[in-house]
Amino acid sequence: MISEIIQQQIEQSPQHRITFAEYMDLALYHPHHGYYATGRVNIGDRGDFFTSPHLGADFGELLGKQLSELWEIMGRPQPFQLVEMGAGQGLMAIDILRYLQRGYPDFFSVLNYLIIEKSPALIKQQQKNLEPWAAIIPKVSWCSWDEIPENSLVGCCFSNELVDAFPVHLWTIEAGELREIYVTAGAGEFYEVVGEISTPRLKDYWQFTGIKITDYPEGYRSEVNLAALDWLTIVAGKLQRGYVITIDYGYESDRYYSPGRNQGTLQCYYRHRHHSNPYIHVGRQDITAHVNFTALEQQGKLLGLESEGLTKQGLFLMELGLGDRLAALSSSTSGNTLATPQELIQIMQRRQTLHQLIDPTGLGEFGVLVQSKAAHSY
Repeated sequence: MISEIIQQQIEQSPQHRITFAEYMDLALYHPHHGYYATGRVNIGDRGDFFTSPHLGADFGELLGKQLSELWEIMGRPQPFQLVEMGAGQGLMAIDILRYLQRGYPDFFSVLNYLIIEKSPALIKQQQKNLEPWAAIIPKVSWCSWDEIPENSLVGCCFSNELVDAFPVHLWTIEAGELREIYVTAGAGEFYEVVGEISTPRLKDYWQFTGIKITDYPEGYRSEVNLAALDWLTIVAGKLQRGYVITIDYGYESDRYYSPGRNQGTLQCYYRHRHHSNPYIHVGRQDITAHVNFTALEQQGKLLGLESEGLTKQGLFLMELGLGDRLAALSSSTSGNTLATPQELIQIMQRRQTLHQLIDPTGLGEFGVLVQSKAAHSY
């Protein structure tokens, strides 16, 4: 039972408390009982949450088009590594590979598709769904970062809704000072206590992202994702030449830490409902926090990654041709041939799906950060 494991960790820790980052890491990623390790992860219409690839093949296909364009920009290197970090059930990988094989055979012939996945349960799902592709050696393979040599990858490392699930530190302002929120336990429940910060990196973070911590009122609380900076350090170290694409929900620093967002962005997802209590349904719900894209850009600069641009998913997909797909649907209903009622229903459902991908109040508001390393020098 993951709750008992966390309580034991708290009891064995100095002052009988652990950082929220440690709590979140255990709740989500404990190798045997964490949410992502147990096979309880339920993604899709009837699950805890769904992602863009669950709305059909369009998202993966348009991303595949972008990847082929990056290959062209880089001078068509061979081989070209596509590294998907956190591949969910493998749906996006299938959509990308099928689209590239059909429409971009030159690119498809030189690519290798690597999946970096921490969850054994998700790896099992991915391998089952991608079995036909894995047979096309070496098109699809699974590995850990430790198995990839430093400065070896030529290609693109990309992720969709990965960074939001990295463990975060919680902080608050108390008596005008930066303080950290810890997790402790008592009477069979978890609760929060406030103490001194656990690492000087939390103080360094504010200077790093251009935020003045002294400007915040008493009781203001939010998150810091130090794990995201560590992750990007690994990615940049493995990348010799190419791109990093990060797609996720989040903001730039000034909007992330706006005075009005005084309770942070931490959210939990359980059976397609979201709430803000991470201390219930432990090990059976997803816990997330928005991504600070300014922090990723600043960290990237330190690591030799150039920021190519930060945009919204809606604009990103429209630029890649989603608008043309919508227009084609409109023309199919206005032609001379009358569509059958069943065909009209299918067209309307597809149109609704495409609009969901660019909805400015939903998935369309997601951030898309593109960073590069020596990509234009060939």
